[in-house]
Amino acid sequence: MRWIFALCLLAVAGFAQASEVLLIPENNPVPIYPKALSRAGVTGEVKVRFNVRADGSVNEIAIVQSDHPDMAEAVRVAVEQWRFKPWAVDAGKPAEKALLAPMVFRLDLNQPIHVNQQLKALRCRAINENLANIDEYSWIDSPVFAQTRAYLSNVFHKKQLPDEQRLAMIAKMNKRVPAIVRGCRDSPTRKYMSLLPVEIRELL
Repeated sequence: MRWIFALCLLAVAGFAQASEVLLIPENNPVPIYPKALSRAGVTGEVKVRFNVRADGSVNEIAIVQSDHPDMAEAVRVAVEQWRFKPWAVDAGKPAEKALLAPMVFRLDLNQPIHVNQQLKALRCRAINENLANIDEYSWIDSPVFAQTRAYLSNVFHKKQLPDEQRLAMIAKMNKRVPAIVRGCRDSPTRKYMSLLPVEIRELL
């Protein structure tokens, strides 16, 4: 989610430069990716408008556009907490500044596009070690499955695969997670990719 924060700061900095008010972030938590959407592979963008007041607080938050209501709520919750360094209202500086910022929700922000090579080489013993002390309900959120969803959701695949097909593949993998983990425990030397649905294996 680091790219989301960078986009916001770019929007803020661009507006601040034009108005001669230097907005300095003091507390600006990033939106939390809704877990259900992350698990399902749903990506999207939210555009939010808000005012920064001279005391550094934020008000009049309005969602201008959103690809999903849960993403909009995550952005709203985060921006409500934002605080900037206060400024003096003098020499023509305004009492508040209005901003419009894009927030991007993507799964592949911190991984290389060739992560598929790592997934193809991954052996079950590594997955077994990672999941040794993790409850079954949390398996779906483990790094290997998160990385696979992110790979299927990267820009390269989003340009080639219709969203419906991509999301269906992710849903199929998610449903198979318990069987994949048990298969790995039965055969530690087996390759992880051999347990994935065939349509996903073909993309690795």
